[in-house]
Amino acid sequence: MIINIYQVFSRLFQVSEGVNKPFGSRLENGCSKFNHFTKEALLEIKNMGYTHVWFTGIIRHASCSKYSEFGLTHDNESIVKGVAGSPYAIKDYYDVDPDLAVDVPNRMQEFESLIQRCHDLNLNVLIDFVPNHVCREYKSETKPSGIPDLGANDNVDLRFSPTNNFYYLGASFELPDGIQFPYIDKNSTYVEVPAKATGNDCFAVKPSINDWYETVKLNYGLDYWNGKSPHFDPIPDTWYRMFEILDFWSSKGVDGFRVDMAEMVPVEFWNWVIKKIKQKRAGLIFLAEVYNPSLYRSYIFDGGFDVLYDKEEFYNYLRAILCGQASAKLISQCWKQQEGLGSHLLRFLENHDEQRIASAQFAGNAKIGFPGMILASTMHQGSVMVYFGQEIGESGSDCEGYSGSDGRTTIFDYWKIESYQKWVSNGEFNASNLSAEQQWLRNMYSRLLQLRLANASLLQSSFYDLMWGNEHNLDSDKIYAFLRHNKSQFWLVVINFDPLNQHVFNIYIPHHAFAIMGLGLDHFVSAKELLFGIETIEANVSHIIHQGISIKIEPNSGYIFQAFL
Repeated sequence: MIINIYQVFSRLFQVSEGVNKPFGSRLENGCSKFNHFTKEALLEIKNMGYTHVWFTGIIRHASCSKYSEFGLTHDNESIVKGVAGSPYAIKDYYDVDPDLAVDVPNRMQEFESLIQRCHDLNLNVLIDFVPNHVCREYKSETKPSGIPDLGANDNVDLRFSPTNNFYYLGASFELPDGIQFPYIDKNSTYVEVPAKATGNDCFAVKPSINDWYETVKLNYGLDYWNGKSPHFDPIPDTWYRMFEILDFWSSKGVDGFRVDMAEMVPVEFWNWVIKKIKQKRAGLIFLAEVYNPSLYRSYIFDGGFDVLYDKEEFYNYLRAILCGQASAKLISQCWKQQEGLGSHLLRFLENHDEQRIASAQFAGNAKIGFPGMILASTMHQGSVMVYFGQEIGESGSDCEGYSGSDGRTTIFDYWKIESYQKWVSNGEFNASNLSAEQQWLRNMYSRLLQLRLANASLLQSSFYDLMWGNEHNLDSDKIYAFLRHNKSQFWLVVINFDPLNQHVFNIYIPHHAFAIMGLGLDHFVSAKELLFGIETIEANVSHIIHQGISIKIEPNSGYIFQAFL
């Protein structure tokens, strides 16, 4: 299956009104709704070449917005990050964010209708599953009958028990020093007795301001006071609670889960729960946020994840190359390190955690990132993801409130992204409102994604690195070239990461590569360029081996040549 994911931060998708006041409320700054993802909106996304939409921030999380008139409890503002709150501080695993509803009492039905609209267009729906931690005041007010709430049966006198859902620290919880944000009621107090462990494995009753102090760690049967010794037999209670949550959402038609901080949950749990839920609902996709490359193989082959983030290797290498801080030679190193993993890895250049390509903190120009997207889309057999606004060069330069001006799009605040709203255009989705440069970038992203969809055999083919035979005839710090091939065709991909200079050189394909493809010296090659439509390559194999192929490539560019054998 070809997977092209469009990640959209749901509350920021369509915000037609709003004053963009730092730390502004929902009423002041506006908030998108489930109903804004109309058939027309989803068709625009599909037509760009996406197969899956990751709707970020769907499940109800801690927030400073009040819905007490609908019977929903309010969160203590001292333990909420930002006015809108982090979507990774889950308040109720069985509810959706009321911010996203037009009619709050019918919010779940509005989300179910969104799922149906996606499925009507053959778009797959992904949502977050946050298994490692919940907000400090977690309480499900909508859970199905017969399912116990997290912590309801815990023995709070025990620091650890495999039958407990949380870890308990004995003394009273203390807020970290330095919480000073204008939306907090200075007279509010927060009481937690006994204190629970904080989400980022902090077992102090007083976490620091840099800890995930607004969350509490869930207990999967690891005793942190005894070297994280495992207690998996009998199955810990939390395992059953998490299966129930996955079963609940998949029963509503969700097609897969992006799993937050999966590596902080033992791999044994994933082996158990993914098998169990897939036996009931075949076809679900599990996409894991795993940062430690040494754990990649374990979480894929032992845990059962379909796809993993590739942040610490591919993303980090590529970012350094795009910013002129590293050589394109790193790409060959990455390919060797990840042998056998390619079909399981998700490539991206932006997401809600990372800085925007166009930000001053990254490349300062969205076009500089495009050769990286060519590589991400063609080098491996895996998936690719684009973060909403990336395709028009959103810079993340606003100072929205809690998140500050850090080159990222806020996940904590209510806000209107002006550049993105020019395209959304109050639900009209009018690309003519964009600048010429934005239109060019969006068009090229779409062409690249559509190319992936139209060339499934490209993504399933074998990889051949050409750099070992071209080290001395091109600038290998700025140029990268490789082949993809199968029994009926091959693709030559040449990428220029230089943001300033055109490069002219000959690319040689060694005899060894043609021998693997079964082509003799007299075989005539006609290769059409698919992305930019430049001149077709026409030469016989002997010429390509000895004289090479003449390439003239512009800055921030890349060519994809296709030849049928």
